[in-house]
Amino acid sequence: MRERLTGAMRGPVQWVLWDVKDTLLKVRTSVGEQYCKEAERMGLSLNPVEVNAAFLQAYRHYSSHYPNYGIAQGLDGKVWWMEVVRDTFSRCRVKDPALLNTMAHNLYNNFCKPEHWEVFPDSKRTLESCSSLGLKLGVVSNFDSRLEGILRVCGLLSHFSFLVTSEEVGVAKPNPAIFEQALKKCGIPATNAVHIGDHYVNDYLTSRSMGIHGYLLDRHNKHHSTDVPPEHRLSSLDELLSRLQQHMD
Repeated sequence: MRERLTGAMRGPVQWVLWDVKDTLLKVRTSVGEQYCKEAERMGLSLNPVEVNAAFLQAYRHYSSHYPNYGIAQGLDGKVWWMEVVRDTFSRCRVKDPALLNTMAHNLYNNFCKPEHWEVFPDSKRTLESCSSLGLKLGVVSNFDSRLEGILRVCGLLSHFSFLVTSEEVGVAKPNPAIFEQALKKCGIPATNAVHIGDHYVNDYLTSRSMGIHGYLLDRHNKHHSTDVPPEHRLSSLDELLSRLQQHMD
């Protein structure tokens, strides 16, 4: 298999673009649990289920009113996330402004640490296999400026030639402009790129609409859309190399 794939690298595919969160890595424990640990350090006892529900409400509110970290309204990722944290705890009846600020600051920085993230077992070996075939790799992610540091401490950063984050470029998936920025960095047309992600609209539909060879990573068989043919669906990243071969022959 390796010889066939290596010999086929004269084919059109030159770059593989990657989503990150829930594709290559995931949050290790629930946000509610992680927020409660920080609250406990501050002498508070909160219910993780209640905090998680409050977080989802706060996240949806800020995502709706200040999309993509509020870049268009003059915010940035750190300000946006600290507001989400403060709002989350406020919904759980924590009202001390100084305490809210301290916890928001600590949690923003905590999520840069490797213990808060779990790299999927198939991620590193798939990235290594792609690179060994001569493919170049880049990231296209709805993420803030912490992504580079997170990938570094998780041992993934060295695999990528570039990162395109929604905070950096000011647009987020499913806006095709974020993929256009990535293709400019690649210096290739869309048909010479593959994209892997777990989100049906943001990753699969948007990339396919641009002519990129998009694949939907569905680790838990949650997506049942009939317009995703089986050959475009991955249940594991271990299935990717055989799919890439189709674009290399």
